[in-house]
Amino acid sequence: MSSQTITADAAGTWTLGDLSVHRIGLGAMRLTGSAAFHHGTPSDRDRSIAVLRRAIDLGVNHIDTAAFYFSSLRSANELINSALAPYPDDLVIVTKVGPYRAYSGEWGTSARPEDLRGHVEENLRQLGRDHLDVVYLRRMAKYDSIAEHFGALAELREAGLIRHLGISNVEPRHLAEAQAVAPVVSVQNRYAIDHPDPVTDELLRICGEQGIAFVPFYAVAGEQGERGATTAHDEEVLAVARAHGASPQQIRIAWTLHQGTHVLAIPGTGDPGHLAENVAAGAIRLSGEELKRLSASRY
Repeated sequence: MSSQTITADAAGTWTLGDLSVHRIGLGAMRLTGSAAFHHGTPSDRDRSIAVLRRAIDLGVNHIDTAAFYFSSLRSANELINSALAPYPDDLVIVTKVGPYRAYSGEWGTSARPEDLRGHVEENLRQLGRDHLDVVYLRRMAKYDSIAEHFGALAELREAGLIRHLGISNVEPRHLAEAQAVAPVVSVQNRYAIDHPDPVTDELLRICGEQGIAFVPFYAVAGEQGERGATTAHDEEVLAVARAHGASPQQIRIAWTLHQGTHVLAIPGTGDPGHLAENVAAGAIRLSGEELKRLSASRY
């Protein structure tokens, strides 16, 4: 399929609180290098900036980032600021807080509730903004409950530093826990065609019933995770890709979007050509039979 004239509106739209976004967005993690964090080779700064500007040209208005998305030479937030400020009025930038990385790249102590204001303010500083559109609380394994942390973010929302709140890396019980504190507009969990997880499947269903956005990460990377897109594709994925004249990565994105109108895709890339292909995947329409075949191999 040709990706030259397909823009993000082909995937449809969803609303995060009062913010309308196209269902295909951009994850910023891969802007910093060939793999996330310090694993790969730092990216070419000009090319990463070109990716961001091209994304806007293609109608992308949902960018997912974090202050802890950086490599030895690149910061995702700095790249976003440099490429896009002053920001388009319809651009929604979402970030996440909780985890912490030192300048060396090592993961540090997970945030306590009283630390979260500092995390939010660091994102504000790096992005050059006076408020954040959406902030996810990324649940850290050492904390079973998220109520206290989410409450700290709710206070920052009341103070005007945050517009809307989301949660990440959670189970259904955490969603209920957060909703008892403040509204949740989106949930972000690991979810992919080759990563079966009954708990996340249940969360996907609950979000759909309640009108909450579900935003998978590593949907294209699969088991490769932070190291980049997988090259291990199921034969069904390859067959459907051939039938559509598409890449396996595009079929993975299309399958993700077909899991519900509330599902948003945020594939990441540092390559302008891959960006256009990712956006074009929002125009792929899978048949019921194709979806059945693709989903059958999950369990």
